[in-house]
Amino acid sequence: MRVFVTGATGLIGSTVVAELLDNGHTVLALARSDASALAAEAAGAEPLRGALTDLDVLRAGVTQTDGVVHLAFGNDFSSPEALAKNVAEESAALTALGEQLVGSDRPFVTASGTPQAPGRASTEADPVPTDGPVGGRSRAVTAVLGLAARGVRSTAVRLPRTVHNQGTGGFAGLLTGIARQTGVSGYPGDGTQRWPAVHALDAAVLFRLALEQGEAGSVWHAVADEGDQVRDIAAVIGRRLGLPVESVPSQTYGPLGPIFASDQPSSSARTRQTLGWQPKHPGLLEDLENIQP
Repeated sequence: MRVFVTGATGLIGSTVVAELLDNGHTVLALARSDASALAAEAAGAEPLRGALTDLDVLRAGVTQTDGVVHLAFGNDFSSPEALAKNVAEESAALTALGEQLVGSDRPFVTASGTPQAPGRASTEADPVPTDGPVGGRSRAVTAVLGLAARGVRSTAVRLPRTVHNQGTGGFAGLLTGIARQTGVSGYPGDGTQRWPAVHALDAAVLFRLALEQGEAGSVWHAVADEGDQVRDIAAVIGRRLGLPVESVPSQTYGPLGPIFASDQPSSSARTRQTLGWQPKHPGLLEDLENIQP
């Protein structure tokens, strides 16, 4: 099928585009800059110039394709206001994409996050939290899933806190960046909190499977590592960068501090059983060995 992909040149999106093309699909890629357009073309996709805030462009992308994979999200986590702006822009985009798909029975795959379940690994049956710094994003994704009742084959692929590739990406990537800036490879609290993770190439396979097979209103977990302790993540980062490893205040991480400090392991058992998804690329701690000093 011909698939409209937002966020097509990002760490996750670029692997999703390659996965789709390698499996016989064609891709129309949203490109917000000349550089993104060139990258999309180089990857074998057709670029559609526009940003996530260009709602008419998003609607046009839907009309030209057989399905949608949404991956774009702002990268500014510098303040609560910046994060709220990211969430608001994405929510408006999801509404525009979804409304254009109503009654078409076409697939609409969107990215979400794995939820937290106190005392255990969260599953596909657990609801995503609608409060907190990214609660608005969960509300928007829940609305997308609700389009199943309006003739849209909408599904959500829940991504763990770290989607990685060659030692970069996700929350672990943010830890690496902060370590480079501060000279300390830090972790909040005692570091025993667990973060789930997945390699971007494995996540890409799941996005394709959800597009091809996911039933309307379904939820999937792109989780390979159920939960790596954050102090173990920081230890690899510190060793690779030659920096001390120690606990730091959660305020170090700005608006993401409360999320960084929480224990949030997650399971993908149902996803693996139902879709036959089997992660095969390196886990997070092994992949972080690719960090260059």
